[in-house]
Amino acid sequence: MADTGADTAGTPDRRRGRHETEEERADRMWTELIQEVRVAQMGVQILFGFLLTVVFTPKYDSLSDTDRTIYLVTVVLGAVTTGALIGPVSLHRLVSGRRVKPQAVRWASRLTLLGLVLLLATTTASLLLILRVATHDGFVPLIVAGVVLWYLLCWFAIPLWTRHRHTSR
Repeated sequence: MADTGADTAGTPDRRRGRHETEEERADRMWTELIQEVRVAQMGVQILFGFLLTVVFTPKYDSLSDTDRTIYLVTVVLGAVTTGALIGPVSLHRLVSGRRVKPQAVRWASRLTLLGLVLLLATTTASLLLILRVATHDGFVPLIVAGVVLWYLLCWFAIPLWTRHRHTSR
């Protein structure tokens, strides 16, 4: 008999595609999430490390007040982004063995999504600062806006469109 995606009462099976227990699904999702977080963590840690060194360079003293403000905002954004993207690791470690993996995966996923939004803000502020210092031209906001649109397309629009287009109801 073919699997119709419905249980014996005729209601749709919400597991769609995989026949796994809640714990098996949580294990799989946790593994996938950690791989995703590793990629984002590496990028934000390199960026944050670079940002931390800027204040110790001779060029920092010649920044305008606006550029110093952008720099400070960028450093704080880098710090909170790092916190959000390292949060899933701490969450897992602190709840490991407590039989709450499905809940931990949900919270870790939320922290990761928040980290991606904060990473968008951090990279935007970094790009704004670098281009302002490098060029002093009025077209900088247009370039930054274009890059932000590109990030939004790659990080959110395409994934959300794919989810909407290819998820069965």
